[in-house]
Amino acid sequence: MANKTTTRRKFLGQSAALTAIAGTGFYASSAPHRLHAQDTPMSGLSAGCIGVGGKGDSDTTHIAEQGVEVAAICDVDKDTLTKKGRELPKAVHFTDFREMLDQLGDKLDIITCSTPDHTHAAACVKAMHMGKHVYCQKPLTWSIGEARMMREVAAETGVVTQMGNQGTSQDILREGVEVIQSGAIGEVKEVHIWSNRPVWPQGKGRPAGSDPIPESLNWDAWIGPAPMRPYKAGEYHTFNWRGWVDFGTGALGDMACHTTNLPVMALQLWDPIAVTAITNPGIVEGETFPANTAIKFEFPERDGLPACNFFWYDGGNLPPDEVINQLPKRELAKIQEQKKKPGQRGTSGAMVMGSKGVFYSGDDYGGRYALLPRDNYRDYKVPEPTLPRIPFKGNVDQNQKWEFVSTVKGEYEPGTMSNFGYAGRLTETILVGNLALRAGEGQRIEWDAKELKSTNVSSVNEHVMREAREGWEIAQPVA
Repeated sequence: MANKTTTRRKFLGQSAALTAIAGTGFYASSAPHRLHAQDTPMSGLSAGCIGVGGKGDSDTTHIAEQGVEVAAICDVDKDTLTKKGRELPKAVHFTDFREMLDQLGDKLDIITCSTPDHTHAAACVKAMHMGKHVYCQKPLTWSIGEARMMREVAAETGVVTQMGNQGTSQDILREGVEVIQSGAIGEVKEVHIWSNRPVWPQGKGRPAGSDPIPESLNWDAWIGPAPMRPYKAGEYHTFNWRGWVDFGTGALGDMACHTTNLPVMALQLWDPIAVTAITNPGIVEGETFPANTAIKFEFPERDGLPACNFFWYDGGNLPPDEVINQLPKRELAKIQEQKKKPGQRGTSGAMVMGSKGVFYSGDDYGGRYALLPRDNYRDYKVPEPTLPRIPFKGNVDQNQKWEFVSTVKGEYEPGTMSNFGYAGRLTETILVGNLALRAGEGQRIEWDAKELKSTNVSSVNEHVMREAREGWEIAQPVA
């Protein structure tokens, strides 16, 4: 099929008109799928896995555990390919996902994408337009515009999709959503989320000079759509890319898709009207995210819910004492220890502040919760389920891969909860916080979510969607 490429200007012009077709509910992108890969029977699914080191290692393994044949593996590092290839001796090896999709696309039903954030959209949009069902790691994309595009393409193509915020596939997270929605803690007008990230370098400038590119590394493919820069050992590949603005999304992008997931889902906290970086040392030399931040998101009234302020803290920053002091003694003690040891990895948590009580989760993935004060909820009984449960009983990663593959097979009717309709909207919302970091400390960004632009700080709008490096543009089929 002939292709055209989507530039930043073209996309932003088209996006508002296309928004109406993009799914926003939990199951919008999990409509009955269309059979692809030459109408291969669903009992013989095949996958191509992009990024098979780090998180991609387990993502690939867990897809294979669901009875899917991993026919191809792709990684920019040949050493990583060799290592993973020992487990998958029949898989064909690639270092460039474009070549994998072009050469084996008609033989693949599923694509997994577990690469640095900046390459998610280029790989996944191409795969979806080829009719592939797509599992992509979090955050869904590097930019807000790419997240909108992923939502739209998923809705247009009707393929099964899922983002890797695996907590969504835990029954306990779904129960927590139901508890909040049942009114157990009353009206919610304030939410506080804090993270123990970053655990990688941030708050630094670009290193001088360059190092020889290892023979095993396809540096051009690693850079992908981002502007080319010299290779520097240990700075970007394999793990530290998360703090660099050209490649990652910082602590907020890395963890908010996990830690904010439960309250966002319960309270429909997407499409903020304003965002302010209230603690913001600034993006250093235009290169890396700040070492610590605090960000305020403002949400209007929505579907009968009151207006709500949502606060994010990272790099050792914490909610005010009057909020933290409502925690159970054991949890509060951990916080006090954290304050004594600045610079060391601390705690993560979510506090949803209701008019009747507080919902607290001290787990990054929503895997446990408590209602506070405990004495007020001694006899509390959880409401009847309103969300489906996952019948497969593995670990949280395995549950999510079961949900995805079973939906592709047509064996799980509820479909994937963290499909790109939901996950794209979650990612869009989160990444507005990174625009606030670019605007400066205390600068309130008024946000038009429909049009994907700030209405009062126009300088940040150039970061909603960037022009890709030549050869790495996001391809779309000609109508």
